[in-house]
Amino acid sequence: MSELIYLDHSATTALAPEVLAAMMPYLTEHTGNPSSVHSVGRRARQASADAREQMAGALGCQIEEIVMTSGGTEADNLAIVGVARAAAKGCHIITSAIEHHAVLHASAALTTEGFEVTQLPVDRDGLVSPDDLRAALRDDTVLVTIMLANNEIGTVQPIRELAAIAGERGVTFHTDAVQSVGQLDINVDTLGVDLLSLSAHKFYGPRGVGLLYVRRGVDLAPMILGGGQELDRRSGTENVAGTVGMGLALATAQAEREDRMRTSSALRDHLIEGIEARVGGVIVTGHRSRRLATNASFCFTDIQADVLVISLDLDGVEASAGSACTSGAVEVSHVITALDLPEEYLAGSLRLTVGAANTPEQMPRAVDIICGHIERMRMLAERSRGKIGAN
Repeated sequence: MSELIYLDHSATTALAPEVLAAMMPYLTEHTGNPSSVHSVGRRARQASADAREQMAGALGCQIEEIVMTSGGTEADNLAIVGVARAAAKGCHIITSAIEHHAVLHASAALTTEGFEVTQLPVDRDGLVSPDDLRAALRDDTVLVTIMLANNEIGTVQPIRELAAIAGERGVTFHTDAVQSVGQLDINVDTLGVDLLSLSAHKFYGPRGVGLLYVRRGVDLAPMILGGGQELDRRSGTENVAGTVGMGLALATAQAEREDRMRTSSALRDHLIEGIEARVGGVIVTGHRSRRLATNASFCFTDIQADVLVISLDLDGVEASAGSACTSGAVEVSHVITALDLPEEYLAGSLRLTVGAANTPEQMPRAVDIICGHIERMRMLAERSRGKIGAN
């Protein structure tokens, strides 16, 4: 096999060497518990504080407004369940039809506690309508949670406008910004959000660590109880090494954002333009311009997404489908379904996401491999239909 082409950076990114180097002393030498009063504990506590300062700088917030979590999923869950349970009155939550399952499942779980959930539709580009949000708000709405950028199709939502609409009614607004670091402005005041979720492994930081920004004054009921860490909002001994790694990765991503966007968008556009020029029966999913610089996503006719992804893997291209493959069948992603595409496109979704592992030289080869497999799969499908017709 020739050089591997990794086009799945939205799933996870490799830990940056400088981030690993910063973490190593807190994995091997300075291993104190930051809650301890002795010198080793104080050293760990200072390292954690320094990393939180980096995070606060990237977000434009106060250190006390950051809650460290085990990742984006926990951050989303804490935002949604924490705000809902802390609400003095009200039982209505608004989200969108294309959120990550961490948001959709957390919201759905609250219906067993008497909450109602409204899922806003999206248009064919994956955008939420501000008018739809305005119409959905009720006197008993306690939370609106809409992602900043979609993990499958890359569409970037008008979060500032949506948050302002919620704010006019005094409704708390949360955004899942897990896919956005290093690509979009995540300053919480610029966005106008009350809560924001991040996950370090999406921007070359360590796995198993994330954060939830909680604006001062927002009530949040804890989900994990114990020693009262994170100002009683999330108990558990702090992951010092993970916090140090996330702080550096976030600060680096913020500092390099413009360069990363410029490089990634050129790679992304090569994939989109190359595939569109080579094969017919293709729809580029997501908004053409309001999309992440790293994301090239498609739906094809006469293609089974799971078969295509496996075939690409065998040929050295690592990609993902917008479909969940289960028990030999393909379940079309809820994101793709929400776009209301023609039925013949639904089973053939493909997501390509570029990043630090990629070079311009890889893109023509990736296009050749992808289009070659699509052409072969369609030819085989046509032959199969011909044999069935002949019988």
